Amino acid sequence: MRAVTVTPGVPGSLRLLDDYPEPATEEGAILVEAVAVGVCGTDIEIIDGQYGEAPPDADRLVLGHESLGRVLEDPTGTLQTGDLVAGIVRHPDPLPCPNCAVDEWDMCRNGLFTEHGIKGLPGFARERWRLQPRFAVGLDPELGEVGVLLEPTSVVVKAWDHIDRIGRRAEWQPRTALITGAGPIGLLAALLASQRGLSVHVLDLASDGPKPALAGALGATYHSGPVEELDFEPDVIVECTGAPVVVLEAMCKVAPTGIVCLAGVSSGGRIIDFDAGALNRTLVLENNVVFGSVNANRRHWEAAAEALARADRDWLGALITRRVPLSEYASAYSPGPQDIKVVIDFSA
Repeated sequence: MRAVTVTPGVPGSLRLLDDYPEPATEEGAILVEAVAVGVCGTDIEIIDGQYGEAPPDADRLVLGHESLGRVLEDPTGTLQTGDLVAGIVRHPDPLPCPNCAVDEWDMCRNGLFTEHGIKGLPGFARERWRLQPRFAVGLDPELGEVGVLLEPTSVVVKAWDHIDRIGRRAEWQPRTALITGAGPIGLLAALLASQRGLSVHVLDLASDGPKPALAGALGATYHSGPVEELDFEPDVIVECTGAPVVVLEAMCKVAPTGIVCLAGVSSGGRIIDFDAGALNRTLVLENNVVFGSVNANRRHWEAAAEALARADRDWLGALITRRVPLSEYASAYSPGPQDIKVVIDFSA
């Protein structure tokens, strides 16, 4: 079968193999036919050789952690033939750490977890793959191809879950949320904020293209200037750019007792002249919280499936700005200026 692969650590090693082995039964009892796989910055960084780890005894890693497939067979009875399904990306470490032992593998403490398409497990950018039932999440059949958004949605569901948990340290009645960055993670974070009934603001560099319209369709207010120029203090900020200046401005802009969730990853290597003492004083005296969030566990994936089922299908479909057939796989990893979410379509 065909599979999109790289040699981890070797830039320029992206290849579509025509003779990749069928998935071994050891991977799981549920056999799935690929429908689509989403592309994100993580894939591009792996292609660039920045990180990535092949499975044991393998030289190449199958890419793809944003999955959507259709069940071919499930002898366990967990799912039915034809069901839409996505595979949970992270698997707990074998020791396990205290968090992995209770299925909180997104909070793994020793780093021995594995991840499909990233670290030690083959990804979903192959024509067929297998899942264990505990890592298979069924989807509403009406979602169709937009079900490929489940993985990024699970990430922001976890972010909001932890925001809510932190907020309960006191009387928590948030009214305003600011999302910085209008990529897939940012817009999905805005979707969840709107589903919570918050007044939503989205900030991004883009002043035209699809992003302002997508934010507006959620009832959100769109901004394209600096965070520091906003004329309000958000109760919650979900920072999705990873841009150092935006990260620092967000920490300074949040309202008293507010919460800043850092969901974007900075590239590092940039030094900014900044008054850290003033930031410390503000965070302490205003009881603010800044925390980082990544990945998700099963309850977040299940909640993400419910959130997508409640969302407008046309809006979700508009997030997918480019669909690439498997035969043209390489172009999927070269983002265009108007791209939000690119997917490789295995049915084309």
